[in-house]
Amino acid sequence: MVKTASTMLPLGSPAPDFSLPNVDGKTLSLSDLPKDKPLLVMFICNHCPFVLHLKSALAEFGDEYQKKGLTIVAISSNDVENYPDDSPEKMKEMAAASGWNFPYLYDESQEVAKAYQAACTPDLFLFDKDHKLVYRGQFDDSRPGNGLPVNGADLRAAADAVLAGQPVPEQQKPSIGCNIKWKDGAAPNYFTGQPAV
Repeated sequence: MVKTASTMLPLGSPAPDFSLPNVDGKTLSLSDLPKDKPLLVMFICNHCPFVLHLKSALAEFGDEYQKKGLTIVAISSNDVENYPDDSPEKMKEMAAASGWNFPYLYDESQEVAKAYQAACTPDLFLFDKDHKLVYRGQFDDSRPGNGLPVNGADLRAAADAVLAGQPVPEQQKPSIGCNIKWKDGAAPNYFTGQPAV
C-alpha cells in the first residue's frame, strides 16, 4: 500500500465519460444520468482501510444527499487479479452489507480512473449541474487511527454549496488513501509511487 493523495484535477474540468457495469448487472453510462443535477463520482474499493473507515458514513451521506438532488456514483478500478477482494462479486456483497444505495461500478480496464486522474481510494470528484468539476478532495480530516470524527465536513460543505447554486471555495484539501491498484505495467504517469506526506 502506498499512502497516496489526490492529483487535484483542475477545477472546471468536464466529467469524463464512462459506461461501466453496476453491481446489479446493468451497464450505467454518464449519459444515463440526469443532465441538470450535480454529480459526485467516488473512486473507492472494498479492501482499502481508508474506505472501510468511511463505509458507514458514505452510506449515510449517499442516502441524505441523493434525497437532496445529488447524483452519486461509485467506481472501483482496482486490479482484481492481484486483489481478489475487489472483484465484482465482492463489490456486490460490500454494497449490500454497507447499505450503499448508489451505483457501484467496475472499471476493469482502469481507463475511467485514468480519465479522471483518480489516484487513491477514496478519491472524490464533485461536479455542478453542468457536470463541470467544482470540488475534488477529502471527505473530511478523519483518517484511520487519527481519532478525528468522521463527519464528511469537507464534502458536505461543497455539496451544500453546489446544490444551492453557490460557488464552492477553491481552497480544497486532497484526499488521502491507498493508491489505486494498477495492473502490472499499466500505472499512469501521474502515479509516482511516492507516499503522500
